[in-house]
Amino acid sequence: MTISFDLTGKTAIVTGANTGLGQAIAVALAGAGADIALVGRSSMEETEAAIAAGGRGKCRFIKADLSTIEPIKDVVEQTLAWTSRADILVNNAGIIRRSDAVDFTEADWDDVMDVNLKSVFFLSQAFARHLIAQGKGGKIINIASLLSFQGGIRIPSYTASKSGLAGLTRLLACEWAGKGINVNAIAPGYFETNNTEALRNDPDRNAAILGRIPAGHWGKPDELGGAAVFLASPASDYVHGVVLPVDGGWLAR
Repeated sequence: MTISFDLTGKTAIVTGANTGLGQAIAVALAGAGADIALVGRSSMEETEAAIAAGGRGKCRFIKADLSTIEPIKDVVEQTLAWTSRADILVNNAGIIRRSDAVDFTEADWDDVMDVNLKSVFFLSQAFARHLIAQGKGGKIINIASLLSFQGGIRIPSYTASKSGLAGLTRLLACEWAGKGINVNAIAPGYFETNNTEALRNDPDRNAAILGRIPAGHWGKPDELGGAAVFLASPASDYVHGVVLPVDGGWLAR
């Protein structure tokens, strides 16, 4: 039996692909041969340049604000109009708000849940409806978090959304595995991204976090790409409902 990680001929939708983890995942999937629909609110010029430099896979920017579900149908339709297919969905777009739980506002709760959980579900639904109508399988990869397993501090809506995302991943896997749709998640540990800049700039928090990571360093975004390629590829065809930590050993500590 030949094990394949090749994504040639596949089209992937990657949300929040303009920077950080989403950008690294998009570049990795393109490097494995996929064409990438880059979805988000901000310019994708840096990601587009990185994909072009890799020499494999083409890409297209689809502008969409996933704080509402309004653009979701259009994201799938634009992708299909571009390459006539959509095989992989990476739900990476997410936001975070920090405040003590006793001070946390309803607006900060709703804003995070809308992007991190509600839009993820409805984009997955739209994507799965397309696959089921076409009678073919596909891959959905949700970007969860260590906070899918742990509580954290001062990020109540983020923790709730990522815990909910782990549960949603398992539910969708149960419903759609029999239809040939793999639904899994990656749970990144502490990576060098915009979302963690405040933590890395806090000497005490930075030291405490580094002291618990067996690998001894914050993750680099491109260290997440291999897990994404695996879950997007034929190599993971019998993997369903997994929340895969990529955390430098954090959860093993």
